[in-house]
Amino acid sequence: MRISRHGLALCLALALPGWALLAQTPPDGKPQALPDKAEQLFALANQARAAEGAGPLRWDPALAAAALKHCLRMATEGPISHRYEGEADLTARAGQAGAHFSLIEENIAVGSHVATIHQGWLDSPGHRANLLNPDVDSVGVAVVAGGGVIFAVADYGRAVQVLTQTQVEAAFGGMLRAKGLLIVKDGAAARAYCANGTKDISQPGYLVRWQNPDVTRLPQELLDQLATGRYRKAAVGSCPPQNVEGSFTIYRVGVLLY
Repeated sequence: MRISRHGLALCLALALPGWALLAQTPPDGKPQALPDKAEQLFALANQARAAEGAGPLRWDPALAAAALKHCLRMATEGPISHRYEGEADLTARAGQAGAHFSLIEENIAVGSHVATIHQGWLDSPGHRANLLNPDVDSVGVAVVAGGGVIFAVADYGRAVQVLTQTQVEAAFGGMLRAKGLLIVKDGAAARAYCANGTKDISQPGYLVRWQNPDVTRLPQELLDQLATGRYRKAAVGSCPPQNVEGSFTIYRVGVLLY
């Protein structure tokens, strides 16, 4: 049996020239979102990734909503932070906004210009690693003006497809069929094993369950068993994930081999 958990929350802050101006100048009215500046940061990020051979980022409206909510909070609070008193953490904020992800990272900054913030992220090893991470494929960016400077938040994620229990079972059932196995129509026994370890009275030859955001690959443990050639049938069951911290989108699956 193997249970895998995936997820990362890496947060980095950067204060650039212009912070002193904020400290000396009281906020001049309500902070204002600047969507055009957010689009500029998004474009600059993809230009930098292309130059480094990393895949392009897709704009994620849910991540953008989470980023904007936090960015407005930064502009109101003053000193930049990834989390303020009474505020949810990054994974919870993104999940509440409707994002589905297996990995999430965040860069924040305050400065005078979009180009300065972008270059500052590239010049900082940790921020650069977030921005150019080949394992992320989506991003939401927010820029807010307040107190004579601009605040920026970029939430990077690896998006996970949202599937129903039936769709998860169908995905793994299809991969097992491609390996030559007959799929048992009644998945109740596999679902029970997935959820609480209950073993089927028909005594399967092997049982395996795991958690993972990826529904396009069978786990190696299962592939090793199939390679023995001892099995002809399989039952597949999906159930809610267990012991997942934050709002990561994870699928839990149980397979019985006969």
